[in-house]
Formats: sequence, C-alpha cells, structure tokens
Amino acid sequence: MMDAGGVALGFILMLGLMALGLHIATVMFAVGAIGAGLYFGMPAINALGVVYFESMNDSLLLALPLFILLGEILVRCGSTDQMYRSLSDWLNPLPGGLLHTNVASSALFSAVSGSSVATAATIATVALPSFKTRKYSTPMVLGSIAAGGSLGNLIPPGIGFIIYGVLTNTSVARLYAAGVVPGAILTLMFMLCIVVLAIRNPAIAPREPVVDPLPVRLARLSGLVAPSLIFIVIMGSIYLGWATPTEAAALAVVAALPIAAFYRRLTIRMLHDAFLSTVNLTALSMLILAGAFAMNFVLGLLGATGALTTYVAGMKLDAITLIWVLFAFYVILGTFFETLPMMVGTLPLVFPLIKAAGIDPVWFGVFLVLMCEISLISPPVGMTLYVIQAVRGEGSIAEVFRGTVPFFITMLLMTVLLIYWQDMALWLPRLAFD
Repeated sequence: MMDAGGVALGFILMLGLMALGLHIATVMFAVGAIGAGLYFGMPAINALGVVYFESMNDSLLLALPLFILLGEILVRCGSTDQMYRSLSDWLNPLPGGLLHTNVASSALFSAVSGSSVATAATIATVALPSFKTRKYSTPMVLGSIAAGGSLGNLIPPGIGFIIYGVLTNTSVARLYAAGVVPGAILTLMFMLCIVVLAIRNPAIAPREPVVDPLPVRLARLSGLVAPSLIFIVIMGSIYLGWATPTEAAALAVVAALPIAAFYRRLTIRMLHDAFLSTVNLTALSMLILAGAFAMNFVLGLLGATGALTTYVAGMKLDAITLIWVLFAFYVILGTFFETLPMMVGTLPLVFPLIKAAGIDPVWFGVFLVLMCEISLISPPVGMTLYVIQAVRGEGSIAEVFRGTVPFFITMLLMTVLLIYWQDMALWLPRLAFD
C-alpha cells in the first residue's frame, strides 16, 4: 500500500540532495535504494540491480546513441553550422534575433534526430559559441535551446511515439503524422513567445540588422540541403518499411558520412572525437534514465502510480474532465519523473481509462508525448536542462531553470490548445490514411 507521507518525504529528500550538488542520477538511485530498504528490505534493494541493468536492455534505446552520433557527425563536419547560419540570415531581423534561430534549428534538427536530448545537445554545441560575443540574456539563450530541444520527440521521427506505439499497439505511422502539425504550431508559439519578451524587454536580445545582400543569403540556403536529405533517409526508410526506427538511425549515420566527406571533414580524428563525445553524452543520458527507472520501480512497489490511477478511475469522469485530470497528473509527475519512466510506468494503467472514455489513442499519443516533453524542461529533474548545462560546462544550472519558465508556460498553453482543438493532431492522419 502506498504511504503518501513516505513518498512526499522521498521527494523532499531528493530535492535536498540535489541542492547539495549531487548528480541527479546518483540522487534518484539513492532515493530509490533508501525507499526500497525502508519499506521492503534487502530483497527490494537487490532487485534494484536487476532493474538498473534490465532498464537499459532495450533495442529501442540504441536509437539514442545513434542519433547523438548522427548529430555529432553533422556538427563536426560543419553541416549543422551551415544550417544554423542559413536560418539566422532570415530570422535575425525579428525581435529576439538569434533566439529564434535556436528554436528553428532545433525544430529542423528534430526532424533528423528523433530525440530531444540529442537535439538539445547538438544545438547547444552549435549555438552557445555564437552568443559569447553578443549581449544576450544568458537565461533566455539557455531557455530557448531547452525549448527547442523539447521539440525532439514531438516532431517525427520522435522516439517517444515509437515507445507509445509499441506499448499501446497504435500505428507509429499515424502517430508520426499526428505530430507534424502540433510540432509546427509549438515551434511558432515558442517564436511568438520570444517576440513578445523581446519587445517588452529589448535588453534580453539586441536587434541584429541584415548585413549580407539577398543573393548571398539565398546561396547560403544550401546549408539546409544536408539535414533535409537525412530526414528523407530516416522517414523514407521507415514509411517504406525498409527499416525499423533504430535501423533508420543507423542508416542516417551512414548517410552522414558522405556529407562529411563533401565538407572535407571526414577524417579518423573527426570520427574519434564524434565517437568519444557520443559516449560521454550517452553515458550521461543513460545514467540519468537508469536512475529514473530505479526510482520508478520503488514508486511502483509503493503503489504510488497505481493508487492515483485507481482513484481517477473511481471518479467516473467524462472524457474532457478526465483529460484535465491527466493534464494535472502528468504536470506534477513530470517534476520528478523522466520521460521514458513516466510513459512506461503510467501507460499500462492510464490507457484502459482512455479507451473506456472514447478518447482517440492517436490524439492521446500526441498529448502524452507533449506532456513528457514538458517534463524534460521541468526543474528539478528535466534531463534536457542537465544536458545543456553539461555541454555549457560553466555557470549555474539555476540560469537554465530560469530561462525555461516562459517556454514551460508556452507548452502548457499549447497543451490547452491541443485539448480543445483535437483536429490539430488528427487532421493529417485522417488525410493520409483514411
């Protein structure tokens, strides 16, 4: 039986340990181990070892390092720099300047990477050096990169859709189609948020005048060719049935090699650096994910998630009210759960409620992925925030937290819009498949 006081105490302990500066993965595993020991004794602590390793034994997770490697190759060969420069030519004159380029580049790279963590790491690597000589607000720079990174799972080929489709037996192709329009709208909402903030407080982002003539800027649009080709390889191989998402990620890595050769950057040294950076970022991400699985395992033993879901089921709510309850549930849950454990831990219990209420499973897939993306930029556990801070390598994580606040609010508004305008997600799948 769930001990609500114990769960609350564990959450407070987790916040306290993080405040002391301990690594988030260590904190989550420690809290899970303490909870397991206090409530269930040594058998549960021993089981944590199995959970820790088995949580990583999933072929779908192999797509994460492959997409990170893809990003590293594109970054180191100069392709991502060219993409960033091509977009900045057209977006810099807007109020907010390069902050718009952070979001737009993340959206475009999301269509290649399929991973929010990989997108955030890649765009942070490319973008942060551009701001060292510019007088932009540091929290806003970091927040815009985090917000852009949150598009990684929502814009196809998002890994979150793959996991949802496998767990619920929902068509991944329909889910990908359903994510296109919401992903585009959320990108525009992020940019509108930047415009409003920059107009209200011009000090956060100086206006940057257009310097290069139109023919030069048009010529630099060639920088968008490489990511577009990679996107065609990934989505084409999946939709034609030639490859699984993990295999498509591997194909994309292979396709990136001739692009690197075209830019004359394909060397053993470049590949070595790309592999080394991929190992570092993958280890960081997987360690946090494994820690989250361990804590999720203990919360499952305590019955926290099950008790909440049973309570909601007993309320016998109509569809729209149920969605609002789940909205509040996932926002709260996202403050101390990572994306994959939150999805895996709740879907087996929540999805039957969704089906019973007559809610479209494709629409709910978009809703759930969006809620999971919100968790990625929700302090204090949002993985994207820590990845950006790791790439940054200086300053305080508190600056990243502050910068995400307006974008966190924007994502909540986007969720409200999705709830009351469900055709936003369902229109394209109906058009494509019905």
